[in-house]
Amino acid sequence: MSEETIPPGPATPPAPPPPPARNGAVAKRVLGELGLVSLWHSPVDVKLLCAQRFVRMLGYGVSTLILVAYLDALGNRKTEIGLFMTLTLWGDTCISFFLTLFADALGRKATLALGALLMAGSGVAFALFSTYWVLLAAAIVGVISPNGNEIGPFRAIEESIVAHLTMPENRSDIYAWYSLFGLAGAAFGMIICGWVLQLLTDVFHWDLMSSYRAIFVIYAGIGLLKLSFTLFLSPLVESEKRQARKTRAPGRGDETMPLLNDDGPDGEPQAPVETNHKSGLRRLLPEIGKDSMSVVTTLCFLFGLDAFGTGVNPLSWITYYFQWRFNVEKGKLGSIFFVTQILAAMSMIVASSIAKRLGNVKTMVLTHLPSQIFRALIGVPDNMYVALLFCIINASTASMDTAPRSAFLATIILPEERTAVMGTLNVVKTTAASLGPIITGVLVDHNLYWASFVLAGSLKALYDVGILLFFRQKEREREREERDRIQRQDDE
Repeated sequence: MSEETIPPGPATPPAPPPPPARNGAVAKRVLGELGLVSLWHSPVDVKLLCAQRFVRMLGYGVSTLILVAYLDALGNRKTEIGLFMTLTLWGDTCISFFLTLFADALGRKATLALGALLMAGSGVAFALFSTYWVLLAAAIVGVISPNGNEIGPFRAIEESIVAHLTMPENRSDIYAWYSLFGLAGAAFGMIICGWVLQLLTDVFHWDLMSSYRAIFVIYAGIGLLKLSFTLFLSPLVESEKRQARKTRAPGRGDETMPLLNDDGPDGEPQAPVETNHKSGLRRLLPEIGKDSMSVVTTLCFLFGLDAFGTGVNPLSWITYYFQWRFNVEKGKLGSIFFVTQILAAMSMIVASSIAKRLGNVKTMVLTHLPSQIFRALIGVPDNMYVALLFCIINASTASMDTAPRSAFLATIILPEERTAVMGTLNVVKTTAASLGPIITGVLVDHNLYWASFVLAGSLKALYDVGILLFFRQKEREREREERDRIQRQDDE
């Protein structure tokens, strides 16, 4: 009897260790689903790009809340304000196209630094001048976001760098956090702008115009802060061809170097040989293969449709709508959109987890399409709280497709074409979006503000349907091709 009771005694102590192991596995799985594991192991350059995105969108959030109100306070008509935004976007189109087209050849880091300086310069101009045409010139040549969204060459270059520095299986996570930092920055920018304005006008008794100018001084400072982050980027952010040129010996160098460092899809030397025959400005131009042209053309059409919908109903016009229609105080308005941006940022992490299961294209459509229905309804209710509910639902879910879309583009576009194609897409989006504000200005002048919401939601819903129809199968094909390319590189 006693011998039978002894064995169970020592057998009980080893039992406690398994729960911590299980807890650790669960915690690791949760962190993996949230994308934090991928972000933690990403290169320092990726983390610096996320910090730049936060700071830049902080500036856009600061300026977006007051841009329309500032131009209105200067005595400009709504149609003139719409024209201002349209011309601003057109100017950004030209500058962004030029900078992204040559970014890989001139240097990605240098291009990002130049953009940061232009951003700071715009803030200074808006703080010092009030003439319509001077401000328009500053907005066109510099960097001022009229709609609260990305503007300038930054995003195309940064997303190309992220794709270059991360593995395909981690891109969705990295893009989710990259986008999250952007939304969080815009959210903090809006709440800072709203409450700083209220502090300056109510506590310090500044007049409204001086308060607006102080906000643009803050915007200029944010541009300089972004510049400081850019200067810390390493040479690894440059394109592989540019890095290969830098590693060659001075003079003519060995002609085998570019062949060995080429990043073509098949590892073949044709692209470098063609490059050697180019001279002057043509040598700096990127090449887009014939096979990619149909993909790029379809993407341009669909992304242009989506951007036109955004341009018809940009965030700056939405914030002004609630000030004009319901007389919402700027401090409260900043807080409201702070909450919506934070909710949108949180939703991106959910979208990244969904994309791992459904794929990028299905996730893009399933998260973006319902949001546009609520966008179309914002201008319908006469009750402020119902309109705000529709606005909050739309704003909280409209960006869920951002990370899957970036990962989708990184997959569907060949590595050596990414910066140029992403830059081209941004130019198409900006051009399409530039047509929207002037239409909105005319609609508002004719007391048809509600129609801008309906039009915007409908156009963006058509984009979702088009993406699903054209690219559901194409994404899988490109994923297989990229895996094969990476496998061949590993074998070599």
